[in-house]
Amino acid sequence: MDLARVLEPMSHWPVNTVSAGVIAGEEQASIGDPDTQFELASVTKLLSAYGVLMAIEEGIFDLESPLGPEGSTVRHLLSHASGVGFHSRELEKPVGQRRIYSSAGFEILAEAIEQEAEMSFAEYLRLGVFEPLQMNSTHLWGSAGHEARSTVHDLLRFSREVLKPTLLAQESVDTALSIHFPELKGIVPGYGMQNPCPWGLGFEIKGEKKKHWTAPGMPAETVGHFGMAGTFLWLVPAKGWAVVALTDRDFGDWAKPLWAETNTEVYQALGEYSASTQTRAE
Repeated sequence: MDLARVLEPMSHWPVNTVSAGVIAGEEQASIGDPDTQFELASVTKLLSAYGVLMAIEEGIFDLESPLGPEGSTVRHLLSHASGVGFHSRELEKPVGQRRIYSSAGFEILAEAIEQEAEMSFAEYLRLGVFEPLQMNSTHLWGSAGHEARSTVHDLLRFSREVLKPTLLAQESVDTALSIHFPELKGIVPGYGMQNPCPWGLGFEIKGEKKKHWTAPGMPAETVGHFGMAGTFLWLVPAKGWAVVALTDRDFGDWAKPLWAETNTEVYQALGEYSASTQTRAE
């Protein structure tokens, strides 16, 4: 089985342009042009979170450092538990009471890093993450929460880094992919209230969420993010799998059932591909 066939359902999406990629262990494949640059929207948060984790390892601050509203920490901001709104830095709920999805929280983190590193957060990401991973077509051009551009080629490189870290300690990545403040409920944009609403440090965690952009049959430990630009990236670290999908059509009603259906097919096909390669190896 050709690994690229795993992505075949995406070629039928109702979009003008789609580029997608898949990792299965040491193998990878793509459809569309893997070097076409797309807006990432909130998939940006995964890249920014990696930069924040790097700042933690470099001693700029730690997860328990106070930052943001009174009572909030770096951990709260990274896991959408600080109480600030999507755009507004004003409290919508008390710190630690509700999972409020926020780009403003990532902007607070980015500004704190800028002050200590004496460079823009975009430059910090470029030097610390993008250049070492040879993500030469990836650029943070605005908000650390939702304004970066990238390609499937680059995001597959990033996905491999998350699966087998070279820039960060494995412990740091494991912490990022673990649930923080597990009791919190909250809204996943476009999909409504989830109780609970598990999240890691920047990385959304599927858990037992219903009506989700991943597939119902995918494991609870699936992590990743989707963006309102019609983009998503998910990983199942225990299996060494990752899938990236970038489009030029904003997320909307077209995507809700289709992404879940597509991810069901992709996940099942990945299982079949992995089983077939294992059989050949034996």
